[in-house]
Amino acid sequence: MSTQRESTESGAMRKRMKHEVAEKAGDEAESKTVEEEEFETNIAGSEEMELSVSLILEKIESYTQRVSELLESGKTMLKELSDEFEEKLIMIHKEQVEKWQEEIRELRALDASNEEANALLHNARHLLQPTRDH
Repeated sequence: MSTQRESTESGAMRKRMKHEVAEKAGDEAESKTVEEEEFETNIAGSEEMELSVSLILEKIESYTQRVSELLESGKTMLKELSDEFEEKLIMIHKEQVEKWQEEIRELRALDASNEEANALLHNARHLLQPTRDH
């Protein structure tokens, strides 16, 4: 009886194993199908992601180009402003120095005129003073 029992048990065991193997095979098949779908989704997702990355890289390139252009434009503008500022400052300096030089000329002319007047007055005093000898 034990042999018959063993044989029945081993038959039942084989059936369970076959069933488990069949389930595993079914699970694996299902798993493979799910993995394939996920892979296809990942590929589609990857293509979509690559497109998004590509668009961002284009934005970076465009932004970098704009920044570069702004920098060049700013440098040019600042150079022009710097040149204009320098020219105006030199012009203001020149005008102010010319004014002061004119003041100096006027002061010298006034001084020379005062010296002449002083000399005339000095001579007139000498002429108008009575001599002591007489």
